[in-house]
Amino acid sequence: MSQVFADEALAGIAAGTSPFGSADVGAIRAAIAARAAGRPRGPEMHEVREVALPTCPGRTYRPAAGPAPLVVFLHGGGWSVGDVDAFDRPVRRLAAASGADVLAVDHRLAPEQPWPASVDDTVAALRHVADGGLGAVPPAVVVCGDSAGGTLAALACLRLREEAPYALPDLQVLVYPNADLSDTTSPSMREKATGFGLDAASATFFARLWVGGDETRLRDPRVSPLHAPDLSGLPPAVVVTAEHDPIRDPAEAYARRLDAAGVPTTLRREPGMIHNFLQFDELSPAAAAAADRVAADVAGVGSPRPGARGRGRAARP
Repeated sequence: MSQVFADEALAGIAAGTSPFGSADVGAIRAAIAARAAGRPRGPEMHEVREVALPTCPGRTYRPAAGPAPLVVFLHGGGWSVGDVDAFDRPVRRLAAASGADVLAVDHRLAPEQPWPASVDDTVAALRHVADGGLGAVPPAVVVCGDSAGGTLAALACLRLREEAPYALPDLQVLVYPNADLSDTTSPSMREKATGFGLDAASATFFARLWVGGDETRLRDPRVSPLHAPDLSGLPPAVVVTAEHDPIRDPAEAYARRLDAAGVPTTLRREPGMIHNFLQFDELSPAAAAAADRVAADVAGVGSPRPGARGRGRAARP
């Protein structure tokens, strides 16, 4: 057992060559696609279906028949790489372990479609769900994203609070999100800069790529949720960070600000974990266990927040 990492498998992953160390987005996309194609598929589903969302494609996963909470899932990949195929296995595991249906959003990617395209896609998907676009409105809705997807989930909640409160989810689950794209000086960015899978330089590269190279946008609250002046009125949150992750500290600061704003918030730092652990379940038992804890967070949504969604629908124009 490594003294630093949760298990020896994660130590090997962190020491290995990561596709995110390249500045060639095409090569990274190809490497991710190749790895996804070579992985076991994951749990069988009652139904998997391709769907058309208002601004992008999506895919629904139903682990069983009958009504269930719905997770709107936003994949990671620096807003520039990855797709629903690359996250098929983690999404299947999430659905099977939580018992929830999952809508995986195949949001648009930079540099071809920079910010705010993927935020627009997320907002549109959540509104589509609340409008009954997938059929019956689910008994509860969770928005969940990992890494860049966690950022999208947080930004979508901030926008919906102002634009369409009726479409706010009942819970936001943010898994190692990048909460401050301008950060280069936090302790985690300095202490975990290299040797832990995702390098700090790669995090900065993808942040700049997403905003089209305009670094003045990195502190914009519409890009970095930590810079939003007011976090009140947002859905309850679960924020999950990884101990050995350069973008850990701003995510934890965001969780503390949510709590201070009166938003019921759970913050959990996964010890010995590295960024992107949802993708390492078949390699690392510790990563698989951490992913299962995220599924338990989702399963715990239960019933909608008392009155919250009802008030939103009543106020809907």
